[in-house]
Amino acid sequence: MPYIPHTQKDTEEMLKTIGVARIDDLFDAVPVEIFQKSAFNLPPGLSEQETRAEVERLAARNNNPRVSFVGGGVYQHYIPAHVAHLAGRSEFYTAYTPYQPEISQGILQSIFEYQTMITRLTGMDASNASMYDGSSAAGEVCFMVAGLAGKNKILAARSVNPQYREVMRTYCTAKDLELVEVPFERETGRINLEKLAEMLDEEAAGVFVQSPNFFGVVEDLKRIADLARAKGKVTAQIITEALSLGLLTPPGENDINIAVGEGQSFGLPVSGGGPGFGFLAVKEKHVRKLPGRIVGETADAAGRKAYVLTLQAREQHIRREKASSNICSNQAWCALTGVIYLASLGKKLRDLALLNHQNSLYFQKKLSENGWQRTFSAPFFNEFVVDVGDVRSALLKLREKKIAGGLDLGGLYPELMGKMLITVTEIIEKDKMESYLETII
Repeated sequence: MPYIPHTQKDTEEMLKTIGVARIDDLFDAVPVEIFQKSAFNLPPGLSEQETRAEVERLAARNNNPRVSFVGGGVYQHYIPAHVAHLAGRSEFYTAYTPYQPEISQGILQSIFEYQTMITRLTGMDASNASMYDGSSAAGEVCFMVAGLAGKNKILAARSVNPQYREVMRTYCTAKDLELVEVPFERETGRINLEKLAEMLDEEAAGVFVQSPNFFGVVEDLKRIADLARAKGKVTAQIITEALSLGLLTPPGENDINIAVGEGQSFGLPVSGGGPGFGFLAVKEKHVRKLPGRIVGETADAAGRKAYVLTLQAREQHIRREKASSNICSNQAWCALTGVIYLASLGKKLRDLALLNHQNSLYFQKKLSENGWQRTFSAPFFNEFVVDVGDVRSALLKLREKKIAGGLDLGGLYPELMGKMLITVTEIIEKDKMESYLETII
């Protein structure tokens, strides 16, 4: 392999140091029967131009949809060209999580601006510097809620994204915490408040509720928070569609204690499901239990504005075995992309969120007129569940027209066989809705 820089002499010296005669001796532990004994059946090498043409030919065989009505935790929104351009500048793109903050003032400032935006959107007092993604952030909050209450039972609405619940359950297992699901009302799609009241017993630490939930339904968060507070429990709201924060009442104004979610909708593409960034914000009284990193603003010895990592006594590198979390990094570049996206929209974020809601209302009405009735009665943001019957047949029919028609809920919720989750964002124009309707009629 001519691209390997080691000379024969280099190789001989390394083998001698290791104590083996040949490179093949390094693989003695591998069973002989699984070795590739003959040459790989590969075609001759191609030039760059020929390789590009061949890859494009293969890619053209994919039956990619032209339009997608699939959401369920990852959402397609229009991303202005300047967002990727600015985030891709070398000053940002090559910057890593600031382990030596005194020489990382630029990236620290971007994180500080990110924290400010998240606290304003959520109505909370403090935010961390971001986390890996929404689901693992929710898992971290399980530890936080259990630590705040000194209890081992965590309640989570069954209407929380199933993938989030799976990750949360994995986290809870590692800490001997019990994750218990609270059922939803079959008529409204909201969490069953009567069941929740029963389950908020002495052993419960708190409750996780998603709003808009996995069915797109907006929960009555004020009632949930009041119910939990009356019993001395912590409430954590999960937000997977971050754009909803531009229109709905912020968690903090509903007396929610912790807001956690996924920021992918803020300027990051679907890209096969990632990367995104998890956001996490809390009320001031919980800030010392907040996992992850926090950037603060101060002044240096010359009186100039400076940014530092603050409240590090929370971190595992100081608290060690007493720490509630071992996360010591963040999704700095993805969070920066979110900052650029949000700064570009400004107060227009509300208009964009409203457009999402209006588009989904319009399409839901059209589907209803054509026989696909809505399953749940409570208000929704930009996705909703409809009664389809034969979901598989409908999705295949739409796929033939290069339309990803929605998400079959039967595999995730056996009680919702024949139901489909449909998402409508600002990129779904009326002509695309008409194509959908023409296909299913």
